[in-house]
Amino acid sequence: MKHLYETVADTVIAHIEQGVYKPGEKLPGVRKLSQQLHVSISTALEAYRMLEDSGRIQARSRSGYYVSSFRRQAIVEPQVSDAPVTPAKVTGQSLTRQILRAAKDPYQINLGSSVPHADFLPTHALQQATGKVARSFGKRCFDADELLGSQELRRQIAKRMVELQCADSPDDIVVTHGAREAVRLALMAICEPGDLIAIESPTFYGLLQVIESCGMEALEIPTHPRDGLSLDALQMAIEQWPIKACLLVSNYNNPLGSCMSDERKQALVALLEKHQIPLVEDDVYGDLGFGLRRPSVCKAWSRNGQVLYCNSFAKTLSPGLRVGWLVPGRYMARVENLKYMQHQAVPTLNQLIVAQMLEQGGYDRYLRHVRQDYARNVALAVNAVSLLFPEGTRVTQPEGGFALWVELPAGVDAMALHRRASQENIIIAPGPLFSATQKKYGNFIRLSCAVPWNDRVEKALKKLGDIAGDLLAQNPQ
Repeated sequence: MKHLYETVADTVIAHIEQGVYKPGEKLPGVRKLSQQLHVSISTALEAYRMLEDSGRIQARSRSGYYVSSFRRQAIVEPQVSDAPVTPAKVTGQSLTRQILRAAKDPYQINLGSSVPHADFLPTHALQQATGKVARSFGKRCFDADELLGSQELRRQIAKRMVELQCADSPDDIVVTHGAREAVRLALMAICEPGDLIAIESPTFYGLLQVIESCGMEALEIPTHPRDGLSLDALQMAIEQWPIKACLLVSNYNNPLGSCMSDERKQALVALLEKHQIPLVEDDVYGDLGFGLRRPSVCKAWSRNGQVLYCNSFAKTLSPGLRVGWLVPGRYMARVENLKYMQHQAVPTLNQLIVAQMLEQGGYDRYLRHVRQDYARNVALAVNAVSLLFPEGTRVTQPEGGFALWVELPAGVDAMALHRRASQENIIIAPGPLFSATQKKYGNFIRLSCAVPWNDRVEKALKKLGDIAGDLLAQNPQ
């Protein structure tokens, strides 16, 4: 049964679709809407907030609510990739460093980075936590802590792992320099240089860089934009190739935004455990779902400790703090030895700041509103792409995270689009970056929605659509 505010929202949507209120036009105020529909002011406000989160309307400070400038078009998602599943060395990752450097330029409109803009971070809460930690812990803030991480932070992480149905104690957790170090430690603990790692395709280029740095090879497995890794394709790959580990982002992965269901996660773990293949699970986007329920993790279904769980606060609290963690399961001794040899303890102050945010509830309070911000931006970006890009464009509709995977018509070269866009001070991530050899996804791009939505972003998306249209006209298929 629908809530009353959902019924009110449906009524407003009907009015918009009937043309009573046109794109860009102001809607009735909250009080007036409540009078028109005979509902309370709080119900009318909740309906508007729901529509704002979905991107159908926009709130303007001290002005009211307006119909979104973009009318939703028929949206088609990309299909599952069907490229041949063959091992490959990871190559050509230098372009990613060029894009990351360009993204630091304040004159650029950064739609290519997977790091959230500072406006999405809880800066004030972090400042308060820093002050409290400095007063409470004094000199300890600047001393070296335990190599595996501060007890305060590991206790807080252990509590969150229990909420994910994972019975891990603080002693089962290793604090790392972000998720990337966690993934690297996990791969080095279970594999050797030259080993074959099964990965999602497309996958985040940062994970490809880790595989490359470890001297390992990647085996790209077709992945659906909603359901995640193809279990049938993985089964066939296991029967054909000597896979030593599987590495994936199970929740709202980057760039697809796919999220595996509980049933598929359980089936994946069962398949890998049957063949005694460890799973490295990266869950950096798991806390950024748009729904009421936080998705489960693969580790919750593991029975033999062969799931190595990696996470980080870089996509939520702060990329600058560089605080992540690894729960290595049965491989704890190997990870501890690797951590000792590298001797890379995370700064104590950073750990205590994060622990303070977790303990005092600041992290969860922040998540409640930032999820709505990302949901709104994703909806706006999907609508803009569907309206402004060439006919035949496909775009994902993720239910969490902040990445969009856009499939352009076959005649559009993503690298050419990237070069033309950079001349207009627009940064995007071309599709080939998300493949081990950079030979796939030549007509795909990834767009980041973790930027403040404003006129500059809208104009940038229009310019991208125009450039894509020009490229298509030059090379019709």
